[in-house]
Amino acid sequence: MDRLELLQAFVAVVESGSFSAAAARLGLARALLSKRVAALERRLGVRLLARTTRRVGLTGEGGAFLPHARRILAEYQEAVDELARQRGEPHGRLKVAAPMSFGIRHLGQPMAGFAERFPALEIELVLGDRFVDLVEEGFDLALRIGNLPDSSLIARQLAPIRVLPCAAPSYIARHGEPREPAELACHRCLHYGYSTSGQRWHLERAGRRETVPVEDRFVANNGDVLAAAAEAGLGIALLPTFIVGDALRAGRLVRVLEGWEVPRFALYAVWPPGGRPSVRVRALVDFLLGRFGDPPYWDVGI
Repeated sequence: MDRLELLQAFVAVVESGSFSAAAARLGLARALLSKRVAALERRLGVRLLARTTRRVGLTGEGGAFLPHARRILAEYQEAVDELARQRGEPHGRLKVAAPMSFGIRHLGQPMAGFAERFPALEIELVLGDRFVDLVEEGFDLALRIGNLPDSSLIARQLAPIRVLPCAAPSYIARHGEPREPAELACHRCLHYGYSTSGQRWHLERAGRRETVPVEDRFVANNGDVLAAAAEAGLGIALLPTFIVGDALRAGRLVRVLEGWEVPRFALYAVWPPGGRPSVRVRALVDFLLGRFGDPPYWDVGI
């Protein structure tokens, strides 16, 4: 077996915490992954991992060997990346995490185009709203929406994100249209369940900021579900234009509280620190910047 593959299997098990998770991370059958770790242990003549029915841990020898294995893999990848830089052609494995709704709506065609442009790449796109640990879970890059907390990660802004209050014309016809944020207290509001603002909406217009309590009659942890509820006339929702742009342009939803919106944040690409970004990461970031545009295409005409 390839010695680098053996090292990769060992490091993946340690970082993932189990053989099953490591196998999923590497896209291998669990039995094959186990064989690779066992083959490495035979070559070294020591037990690297202590296995029980509940968990996998490092032996003393495994703990001493781990930093060397990581360094060897990192140096190999750095050498591969340097060759790729010289050729100007990214290749190898690229694992990317992205938010669910944004990914479904705006990454399918771009990622397909990116894969077609760089056929030597092996791309794994993982969609979900869970906050992934890039290093521990083996991601090369993540797309994140919001105001990024301080961290050691390197970030580059890809696009501004606008979040607007909107409702269906049928809702406005039945309940009227609020003119000031304070009037939201008299309306049905659709609330995003993962929001840290709780039952308060933060809005701004021309430098003026308002924080208003809302009675959330409908809560969901997915923006597409909230958009469907808003289009059905259930209430007023705060939704990003990358979800409701088409509905606003088609008139299925209309903006309310004209000029008011959530203080702007952004879509970022983030990746672990450690010198220059890899050719793979840099190529994808540049590709997405070109696809999204400035302003991003989902904001055009709104």
